[in-house]
Amino acid sequence: MMIDKGKVIYMVYRAVSYSISPFIYIHLQWRRFKGLEHPIRWRERLGHPSINRPPGPLLWFHAVSLGEGLAAIPVIRRCIQQKPNLTILMTTTTTSAFKVIKDQLPSDVLYQYAPLDTPSAMDDFLEYWNPIAVMLMESELWPNLVFGASKKGISMALLNARISSKSFHRWSRPVVLPLISAMLSRFSLIAPLSTVEAIRYQLLQAPPFIINFAGDLKYAVNDVDISMQDNTSLEILQSQLGNRPVWMASSIHKGEDEVMLGVHKALMQLYQDVITIIVPRHPQLGQQMALALQKDGFNVVLRSCKEKILPSTNFYIVDTLGELRSLYRMIPIAVIGGSFLPGLAGHNVSEAAAAGCAVLTGCYVGHFSQMVLEMQQINPLSVVQVSGQTELSKNLLELFSNANALEAHRIAAKQAFHALSNGVVANVWNLINIHVIEKALPPTIK
Repeated sequence: MMIDKGKVIYMVYRAVSYSISPFIYIHLQWRRFKGLEHPIRWRERLGHPSINRPPGPLLWFHAVSLGEGLAAIPVIRRCIQQKPNLTILMTTTTTSAFKVIKDQLPSDVLYQYAPLDTPSAMDDFLEYWNPIAVMLMESELWPNLVFGASKKGISMALLNARISSKSFHRWSRPVVLPLISAMLSRFSLIAPLSTVEAIRYQLLQAPPFIINFAGDLKYAVNDVDISMQDNTSLEILQSQLGNRPVWMASSIHKGEDEVMLGVHKALMQLYQDVITIIVPRHPQLGQQMALALQKDGFNVVLRSCKEKILPSTNFYIVDTLGELRSLYRMIPIAVIGGSFLPGLAGHNVSEAAAAGCAVLTGCYVGHFSQMVLEMQQINPLSVVQVSGQTELSKNLLELFSNANALEAHRIAAKQAFHALSNGVVANVWNLINIHVIEKALPPTIK
């Protein structure tokens, strides 16, 4: 009799996750106390719904955080257009995603926090919502979710599927591989970001016939309209900046602010009135960054405090959510963070490119290496990768001093974005409709 090693490992995982559930609950309360979980809706993380489920077939989209969630929205909209009889449920994990995405989803889409991958939370969630299919974004492979959905006959797709080199080596270990292989075999569709990802999934024993290419949904994020809540705020900010030389460092992680400080000092040698806009990856870092810069003698303005930019202001820190897209539209140069320190994995450069910014990034782009490569292949000026502080300073000085070079970079970025974004949503929709939805829908609904 053959032993299904993957299922055996899963049963061990399920037993362990069940036994530590009380400690996970305590950790959840600690996160709630620290403001990392919603103060009221945290029970949704335990699989307890806060809204009623409508009758009829339901399709579940799940993403861990803001970027992945925004990438799912264009597909959700296409699904509503093509399958109006389907109810759509969207879940995310982080509070930052919740604060932004809840206002971007179509009004008839249900939105909940995702359940933890404990047996009781996931079983309760699947039993209550009972979706016909689940669309997981990027790399959300959780055993209780996958095996629980498979047991109930729920079809599954992995969209924008990515797997880093580190994760691949970890999942390839003899103890883990049977579990990962068993999980991947239960999917109806895997849409990888690149050929590299496709090969990795095949080496992890995903069935080759379920792997299909569609393009990167991060290009489609530009279809989601995220703008400043106060329509006059952008005009006020523009007027306060005036004609001063300005650049923006977005999605900046802890430690990268020191790199941007060094760049600002280099720019000040030729442009004393230069202003640097910093958008921290996590808004709560804004106050810390402001204090560090003030200790160095700089005049810093925090957006959350609604302070006015003065002629003496050196740094403007945007410690708010949901405003990055609007800022890209008004700042001509965007440096994309999460890429200047080892161990980081980059962020989406296509949003800045879509807005017509001159786009620069560091060399640690990780998951976004394929996106950077694709854009550079269309036009090398579309995304400029720099090795560190000195090279970044040199490139910014060139863009400040040469209006023609700046315009060439901005045009290249926009052209590359449009070339790569064309048809992505349609491609993804066609795949999930053929491989997942049509097979999962009751005959009376098709």
